[in-house]
Amino acid sequence: MSDQMKWFKSSYSDSEGAACVEVAATSTTIHIRDSKTPAAPHLAVPAPVWTAFIAALQPGA
Repeated sequence: MSDQMKWFKSSYSDSEGAACVEVAATSTTIHIRDSKTPAAPHLAVPAPVWTAFIAALQPGA
């Protein structure tokens, strides 16, 4: 499944390969993985949970 998803690297990830977080979205789920180990299991959360998480991180939230 991971190979079929389009993964995006976090804009906060280190440009030298450290601390690389990637996400891929489906219609109902957000998948999160460490780009250094793409074949390893990844975290999957419902899209509304991800939206709430991101909103909580926004300044002034």
